[in-house]
Amino acid sequence: MKLTIIGTGYVGLVSGVCFADLGNHVTCVDKEEGKIEKLQQGEIPIYEPGLQELLRINADAGRLSFTTDLTNAVRNAELIIIAVGTPSMAGGEANMSYIYRAARSIGEAMNGYKIIMIKSTVPVGTNEKIKAIIAECSSYPFDVVAVPEFLREGSAVKDSFHPDRIIIGSDNPKAAAIAVELHRELTDNILVTDIRSAEMIKYASNAYLATRISFINEIANICEKVGADVTEVALGMGLDQRIGSSFLNAGIGYGGSCFPKDTKALIQIAGNVDYDFKLLKSVVDVNRDQRNNVIQKLEEFIGSLRGRTIAIWGLAFKPNTDDVREAPSQDIIEELVRRDVIVKVYDPVAMDNFRKGFDHPNIIWCSNAISATEGADALCLLTEWPEFAEMDMRVVGSKMNNAVLFDGRNVFKRELIHHLDFQYYSVGRPHLNRTKAGERDHRIYAAD
Repeated sequence: MKLTIIGTGYVGLVSGVCFADLGNHVTCVDKEEGKIEKLQQGEIPIYEPGLQELLRINADAGRLSFTTDLTNAVRNAELIIIAVGTPSMAGGEANMSYIYRAARSIGEAMNGYKIIMIKSTVPVGTNEKIKAIIAECSSYPFDVVAVPEFLREGSAVKDSFHPDRIIIGSDNPKAAAIAVELHRELTDNILVTDIRSAEMIKYASNAYLATRISFINEIANICEKVGADVTEVALGMGLDQRIGSSFLNAGIGYGGSCFPKDTKALIQIAGNVDYDFKLLKSVVDVNRDQRNNVIQKLEEFIGSLRGRTIAIWGLAFKPNTDDVREAPSQDIIEELVRRDVIVKVYDPVAMDNFRKGFDHPNIIWCSNAISATEGADALCLLTEWPEFAEMDMRVVGSKMNNAVLFDGRNVFKRELIHHLDFQYYSVGRPHLNRTKAGERDHRIYAAD
């Protein structure tokens, strides 16, 4: 098929590259000329394993192109995908201005029947509004289908080619059948439903996964008080087929472009129909509070933080991405800086993105993990990049003023911790915590 994708952000770019690799002719449109010029040169604006090579292969094969000319891209397409951002506004609701602007531009450019596919995450009822906007601007026939995306940053290419399921929302069987055919090569697990249900499936899925993360973090906090090991608890829970093991890794909470935005948006959607989504509000609160544990534990280990030097390993909200949106590192570093702490930071790929959004004289940008720890009073591991787990922690400890380690992602295993001269704190594993070198923290068992 001839496809046009409006928006070259995370969803639009990955979708465009992967649809081209399936043999479709894809034109990706963006109004930012600088971004389009880089894409035309084979450079991608995000870090996503495997994406740049795939882009170059399909561009060289003539199946993938990039332009700022939306009008011609729409006119030459059979199917148009809207994949622009819907960021959160101050009240938590999604900002729909970009998607409505794209819809109006499509309507003004249409020259015949088109299928408009919405991949952007949108509140329930948005596809109907998009349809109305296009109809105001065009007399040509068209259909709107909702196909929410479920890509995970860091494995988006794999997820595109091997999805768990495809959701297609449509009120026209003909348009639905075309959308099914476009995705048929990817999976047979395709659910065709009404448009509003498709919109809701996206929000409900992300809200549920965020709930699992906050739930296991609450369990971790209880484990620390009763002397249980949250990793063992999660393992035992996951063996139950009704529960499963995914998203039961305790830590410092979720971040990124989806979970924080979509949970807040769903709370707002519920509020708009006079429903108080108490559970999801608690999920958001727990996630916020989980980040504060880092500051609290640092103070327990080394006392007042003022004037101290703290090393940070990891800025991205998860490994294999340079995305720092809503990353726990932002709140933690901002609080450290507020307390007059010198913060030495290192991340394999997310340094530039973090610095664009937050720079400060108290932040020292380090070129590698070891240099970040030199002269530090404590080390906080905030993103579970593989290279951190492979570090020689004896060397790390020798570089620090105080061998204090806060393992915010439970990266280090029991066998390693027992052989290190670190004061150590992980999340929900009290039997590994030590208030000083070689000594387990017995305070956690005060209730025994």
